[in-house]
Amino acid sequence: MTNTVFFPGLGLEFELNRVAFTVFGHNIYWYGVIITCGFLLAVAYGLYITPRFGMDPDKVTDAIFVVVPMAIIGARLYYVIFNPAVCFNADGSFSFLKMVAFWDGGLAIYGGVIATVVTALIYCKVRKIDFWSGMDVTVYGLLIGQLVGRWGNFVNVEAYGAITDLPWRMCSSSIASELWRDGFLESEQMYQRVLNGELGVHPTFLYESLWNLLGLVLLILLMKRGRKFNGQMFLSYVIWYGVGRAVIEGLRTDSLYFFGTAIRSSQMLGIVSAAVGIGLYVLRRRTSGPVLPPFRPAAEAEGGAETAGSVSTAENIATAGPAESTGTQEENKEENSNGGDTN
Repeated sequence: MTNTVFFPGLGLEFELNRVAFTVFGHNIYWYGVIITCGFLLAVAYGLYITPRFGMDPDKVTDAIFVVVPMAIIGARLYYVIFNPAVCFNADGSFSFLKMVAFWDGGLAIYGGVIATVVTALIYCKVRKIDFWSGMDVTVYGLLIGQLVGRWGNFVNVEAYGAITDLPWRMCSSSIASELWRDGFLESEQMYQRVLNGELGVHPTFLYESLWNLLGLVLLILLMKRGRKFNGQMFLSYVIWYGVGRAVIEGLRTDSLYFFGTAIRSSQMLGIVSAAVGIGLYVLRRRTSGPVLPPFRPAAEAEGGAETAGSVSTAENIATAGPAESTGTQEENKEENSNGGDTN
């Protein structure tokens, strides 16, 4: 389970072991560890920014326990639908364990995104939460999870692209063997050139991780400027990720294809989702109502109202003219002489 991966143009070499550690004889893989770390970072940041979008953190926390399991199921289901061969043993018999073994790899991000949106739509409907604002918060977690999770593909030495001689080309004996096995190398000479590092493959896992990182930075900057409408962050993510995925997917050698056709399923979905996202962005920009105000707990809101009232009274006194102030003092004296409270 150990692979040597090197980047000859950059002078980098990594010894990668898929197994992170062992617990009671059971292997814990780096893929699962990295995915978990990405999930925890996504949740932490999501809860941190939730109040900025007019959302109750408690309701968002409840949603996590519903949405995340469905996202994992959706990601695995998407992968299995377009790559059913993973469900079978070498002798051709069906294996339920292989069908669900996402911890070994085989999670399609688009499947997870689709499941997240559908589940969030139902959850928001039941809990009477604004769906668009909920998704505005969610996309930050999606980007964090994706940019971190792609490094699990690196450890597994998967999700790489076609042959290239670019300075950042990625090489390994396992990559050379897989390319030869799948017919991506025209001759044995090319196979040898991949082995010795003259040729390599596009590190598409890195391209997507960096694309998601840039998208996260841009959405954070957009958040600081303030939303123009509910759903702006979500639709911006759909457009950004769709365009990036459509381009990067075209470089990969391990794409999932649309039911035996020459159409890459994720590339097609990326193009369609970006187009739909642009249409919805324009529509909501023109027709959506006002942006939800920042969330404030009830106690804080009441305290704020009292404070506002006190400030308002103080401002009235401070801005009162001399005649008004004199009049007020005379009225107070009259009240006191008539038994008014002097305490």
